[in-house]
Amino acid sequence: MKWVPQDIEMYLKSKEYVDTAVIPLSPIAFGEDMKQAAAMTEFISLLSIQLERQFTGRLLLFPAHSYLKNAAEEKLISSLGELETEIKNAEFKHIFYITSDSNWIKRETELSGSVIWLPSLPLDKMDQTQKTEILDDQVKQMLQLFIQKWREND
Repeated sequence: MKWVPQDIEMYLKSKEYVDTAVIPLSPIAFGEDMKQAAAMTEFISLLSIQLERQFTGRLLLFPAHSYLKNAAEEKLISSLGELETEIKNAEFKHIFYITSDSNWIKRETELSGSVIWLPSLPLDKMDQTQKTEILDDQVKQMLQLFIQKWREND
């Protein structure tokens, strides 16, 4: 389910079955890092949408959490900590962060949720068919990670 009114209405009617929150992490950077940050955001956004299609009824895809790439680490963790508290209060059992920013891997221990890092692929150089194939392959790999994490945490 996506963060749109129609899906939220469906979630509210069947939330006992929706136990997983997925939050894409989208960096914002300027200067030399701007294009790379935009590529990461595009890749993770498209990947998250494909993932949501696979698990409709089991997860809720939240809006991307945007952050300044050069922000202080404490600020980044604090901001996500507040969000995690609210998500847990809403009775989600599992929280997954999806990102192409490798800096989040080392921060995972400070979060309650699981960080899934995937290197960004240059989608701007591909046609639509290639994009779809690449994203489908990535989602298939992610499916196994999700299933493994669900088993570990249940």
